[in-house]
Amino acid sequence: MKITLVATTALAGALALPAFAQTIGVSIPAATHGWAGALNYHAERTVERLEETYPDMDFVLTTTSDPGTQVSDLEDMVATRGIDALVVLPFESEPLTGPIQRIAESGTWVTVVDRGLAQDGIEDLYVAGDNMSFGQTAGQYFVDNLDSGAKLVVMRGIPSTVDNERVEGFEAALEGSDLEVLAMDHANWNRDNAFTLMQDYLSRFSEIDAVWAADDDQAVGALAAIEQAGRSGEMIVVGGAGMKEMVDRIRNGDETVPVNVTYPPSMISTAIEMTAVGASGAAPMTGEFIIASELITQDNAEDYYFEDSPY
Repeated sequence: MKITLVATTALAGALALPAFAQTIGVSIPAATHGWAGALNYHAERTVERLEETYPDMDFVLTTTSDPGTQVSDLEDMVATRGIDALVVLPFESEPLTGPIQRIAESGTWVTVVDRGLAQDGIEDLYVAGDNMSFGQTAGQYFVDNLDSGAKLVVMRGIPSTVDNERVEGFEAALEGSDLEVLAMDHANWNRDNAFTLMQDYLSRFSEIDAVWAADDDQAVGALAAIEQAGRSGEMIVVGGAGMKEMVDRIRNGDETVPVNVTYPPSMISTAIEMTAVGASGAAPMTGEFIIASELITQDNAEDYYFEDSPY
């Protein structure tokens, strides 16, 4: 079952869960960048709300800054807390696949969020943004709006299925065009890494027409490097995920940041709520639930700007 959602939905609040004790583990990356910070914000508030709504349901929430620590956290959840269900956003796909598979094979309900595993069919539920569409939307914007023969540089994220799908979608959109990708390297969804990578691109290429940063934190780093090098006005920068600072620049007509692509961190709320319903047996929730990506332009930016948002 695959459902495309344009926004998160409070599913658990709409269904009465059976009154028996359950423990749900939630394992997500630490707030190492803006999107992950907002992810933590939504996870914490969703857990607090569901614990108040369902007193018989217990949650164990951990955050991690590397794959090894996340594996240890998962092992501890199973050994000491006896979790009945797991919601996990893998820090990286490859090193987490085996440990999560073992948890699933033990009979624990597993929901994977955002960064898919390296092997299909392990999880009961997959909740994510539409990563192919995320890349295709940015790529199509470049095809439709850049001059013939324009030169691009690309910043990839952390090695993962998310990054692979985004790049696949981006490249598919560019196929058949005469746009030239000068370089494509990983910046790991990190501002500092993106700043350093952009410095390298600027030193190597005298002409760059556009940067696909593929993430708003990476876009922040790229913009800082461009400004420091005195090359503002030479190129546009397109990030992604709808950081409010970027949306604000778009709605104010910033020519360097003309558009953005949505990828809501609140998807973690959808995942936790669906897991609570699915693991309890209150309703069938297995399958894939994909949240659609949208292009943010100056015409609709006001609809995506949230002053009180942490991201």
